[in-house]
Amino acid sequence: MALALAVCSGAGESWARAPQAEALPAVAIGDLPPEARTTYELIRAGGPFPYQKDGTVFLNRERLLPPKARGYYREYTVRTPRARNRGARRIVCGGQPPTAPEACYYTGDHYASFARIAAP
Repeated sequence: MALALAVCSGAGESWARAPQAEALPAVAIGDLPPEARTTYELIRAGGPFPYQKDGTVFLNRERLLPPKARGYYREYTVRTPRARNRGARRIVCGGQPPTAPEACYYTGDHYASFARIAAP
């Protein structure tokens, strides 16, 4: 019984740590940087995207977004003025089709934190 309790307890703790979309802070699309609003509009339009990696699968290795099956999330670059590379800002969206995602998240710090983009 102790082993079963330990196994269940461990699984429960792991599940309790998995973020829920409601637990993430929300941000209105109008409160995002202008470059993020442009990227969001491109996502909804299906592109064209300025970076080759835009639209590729985001694996959620940081486990900051709600757990979903591999391939659910896709990432898109948000241009950073004066950056010589892709910079740290991204929008990550989940769901199918990619032009009508179930949820999108903004990170301004390269996946260290996320805010759920409130649907317009």
